[in-house]
Amino acid sequence: MVDTTKNTMIYTTWGSRNAKPVQPSVAAKLISKAKRPLLVVGADALDSDVISKAIELGKKGIQIAATGHSMQGFKNQNVNAKYINIHFLATYLGDKNWKGLDGQGSYDMVIFLGHKKYYVNQVLSGLKNFTDIKTLAIDRHYLQNADMSFGNLKPDDHLAALDELIANL
Repeated sequence: MVDTTKNTMIYTTWGSRNAKPVQPSVAAKLISKAKRPLLVVGADALDSDVISKAIELGKKGIQIAATGHSMQGFKNQNVNAKYINIHFLATYLGDKNWKGLDGQGSYDMVIFLGHKKYYVNQVLSGLKNFTDIKTLAIDRHYLQNADMSFGNLKPDDHLAALDELIANL
């Protein structure tokens, strides 16, 4: 088991409340209990084997929002991935009447993977302060503006944590 709760050093800004560190098995339970989870995948997922983990999550039935140029990794993979700009997505998520990427309704949990920390942390700050949506960061770096986040992990430990999460879904 990979301990993903140890290193939660903050490298950027902080707010009145920081993300709770979460273990992969707990993250999997939270995702399983969500009625409408959304996996938001950034272009950094393409730089390693993280994209294959995102594909595995998509094959578990989780809707994928591909941001940046991450859509390249989902071509011909038989997953429900749609391209959207992350800033537009954050704006839409704040609208309670938005019907989602698939027209089936709003999301109750948004999971972030494969993003630049300094970039996605600002999106998470908006979601934290202006919506009721639960956010979960399963990235390699601790994202303090999420509700829950993995700690700062070495690349191999991150892949092992993602494997553990997927196995527990």
